[in-house]
Amino acid sequence: MTDHRAPPPPAGPVPWDKDFALRLLTDMLRIRRMEEKSAEMYGAGKIRGFLHLYIGEEATGVGALHALSPEDNIVATYREHGHALVRGMDMGAIMAEMYGKREGCAHGRGGSMHLFDAATRFYGGNAIVGGGLPLAVGLALAAKMSPKGTSFGARNEQRITACFFGDGAVAEGAFHESLNLAALWRLPVLFCCENNLYGMGTAIERSEAQTDLCLKAASYGMPALRADGMDIVAVHETTRQAVCTLRESAGPVFVEYQTYRFRAHSMFDAELYRQKAEVEEWKTRGPIHTFTARLKAEGKLTEDEFLALDAAADAEVAAAVAFAEAGSWEPVADLLNDVMTPQGSAP
Repeated sequence: MTDHRAPPPPAGPVPWDKDFALRLLTDMLRIRRMEEKSAEMYGAGKIRGFLHLYIGEEATGVGALHALSPEDNIVATYREHGHALVRGMDMGAIMAEMYGKREGCAHGRGGSMHLFDAATRFYGGNAIVGGGLPLAVGLALAAKMSPKGTSFGARNEQRITACFFGDGAVAEGAFHESLNLAALWRLPVLFCCENNLYGMGTAIERSEAQTDLCLKAASYGMPALRADGMDIVAVHETTRQAVCTLRESAGPVFVEYQTYRFRAHSMFDAELYRQKAEVEEWKTRGPIHTFTARLKAEGKLTEDEFLALDAAADAEVAAAVAFAEAGSWEPVADLLNDVMTPQGSAP
């Protein structure tokens, strides 16, 4: 039986210089404020369709992505706003996409669950549970087979494809097929499992006979690591270790980030499957305020500095909303664009 009680809050020294620590804190604040505003805009009818918020899980995406190279590939789930933002996608393009405007990263055609930006090697947002796993294997296979895509940089580093997915995806056949092929073909895939204990509305112990997810990955002959997903220090350092192992071996590595979402699965979720007291208990482990407290205790952050970072995040969100509000709708005449192959095009 999985214990859903919250462990003690993250603590201990922060092993980074002030500049790097504040970069990570800044990105967590940017995600939090963007997601809070997204929920507000959804309630106002500005954002429609599905909306899955990353509130509570910020340390996982920020800590992991800062351990990767800009040349690495990223594949995410439908809870991907934070990943896209940290990867380098413009917040205005993200917000406009959620608004359904042409100025969005997918011209308003993808929406919240299908953010995409080839320039930053961010290959989706995927709405299907586990749908990104085989895509990640394909990207890694392409990198391994291509002389130009195999390595990059002065150190001739191996290009990694990092694939983020939730614990619910572990129940999918695509999970097992993807891990099997990645291990069989020695592909450079970093499997990043964000285990928030609930696959949609189902507690993990009600859907998985074996709840030790690292044990599942290890059965495919790959290294499997585990990190406290609410502790950005643990996330970053564990991911760095995984990346180092992967670049040296060129084979896949699995990391389980034990995290927790503070909001419902989606804006349509009545959240009847967990007690409010459980959520409040986990909020004491919130990645932003616990990391902030550690930085203040070490003299790496003052209250005035924190307020300035938070104000900057708010200003960025306000600018993104203004950009989305001023965006344009796709004309009806363009609705069939990119649906059919133009007549006479090469197969």
